[in-house]
Amino acid sequence: MSSTEVRLSRLLILAQKFNNFYLTGFHKGDIRPFLVEGQQVGLIKSDVLKQLVKYPEVFCIRDCEQTKQGLVELNPAFRDYNERTEQVEKVLRNLRSEGLFPALQGWRDEYFEVKSEHRPLLKMERAATPLFGVRKYGVDINGYVRHPTLGLCIWLQQRSNTKETWPGKWDNMVGGGLSVGFGIKETAIKEAAEEASIPSDLVKNLVSAGCVSFFFESRQGLFPNTEYVFDLELPLDFVPHNADGEVQAFELLPAKECVERVFTPDFKTTSAPVVIDFLIRHGHITADDVVDFTQIVELLHVPLQSLYIYKTRLEQLQKQHQQLPSDDGNCNSGSSTIKPLENGHKKAA
Repeated sequence: MSSTEVRLSRLLILAQKFNNFYLTGFHKGDIRPFLVEGQQVGLIKSDVLKQLVKYPEVFCIRDCEQTKQGLVELNPAFRDYNERTEQVEKVLRNLRSEGLFPALQGWRDEYFEVKSEHRPLLKMERAATPLFGVRKYGVDINGYVRHPTLGLCIWLQQRSNTKETWPGKWDNMVGGGLSVGFGIKETAIKEAAEEASIPSDLVKNLVSAGCVSFFFESRQGLFPNTEYVFDLELPLDFVPHNADGEVQAFELLPAKECVERVFTPDFKTTSAPVVIDFLIRHGHITADDVVDFTQIVELLHVPLQSLYIYKTRLEQLQKQHQQLPSDDGNCNSGSSTIKPLENGHKKAA
């Protein structure tokens, strides 16, 4: 077995272990759906639930007999985007001041949108999104050159030691989250300028290469991530330079060495799928080389939408039982059934 195959097999094992954790979490009731306006937008673990129960005017905690699990719902009395955002923000700032969650220590004053399909329901501080397991979106640019003697080479960046997340780790040449108010390609162009000083005459050659999706857990929380991927072929004489203080170094590596770097502890875990996807698409990791090739490709495109189907599942079960559930009207009572989601909340002050 080749060294590349060994490393990719380790990736497969790690992903399978997490899938087992996730399924076990649901079975035990350790992970609950997070609903806004009756739509599931997130996943909440038991440690976060213990804190949210202290805010019954904002979050309603329920149990559901049909689905055999509980849920957390944002008070539907909050009728618009701004009110939902404001009420959640108050809770998050309180939790931050209490120092209960490491994720909130990386507060950025940068916001990601929480959506139901394509409809934004509220915006949430980026650092808090792992606590609620909301889907996050970002962009990554694979910068590469075709070297006359070394063949395909890939630019990597080393993150600044002062970054809130993954400080000092090696990463893709350019990457960034999709913040409120920015489009996908707009974000790619912005990050290319800020992180690598790529001029407009080069960045215009960006090629959309689809997306990579994965589900990851750390001490910060849950990361259901989708990364929009771009490829950018660069001239041999181009050297990236950072402009925003978030990168401390760049290095150009041949494809084989890049694979070695990706599977070291020094590489940002959540960026590894993007590099692996690039190497597969460019023929440097193939089915002839790796026994688990098909499974690895599938794990680079996890169908995250399948984790956010609480409402559909509930409706199907209700039809099967041919009856409507009931409720005692107590928001955090632990009732065994669930009533239509407009009821059972306290109005926020």
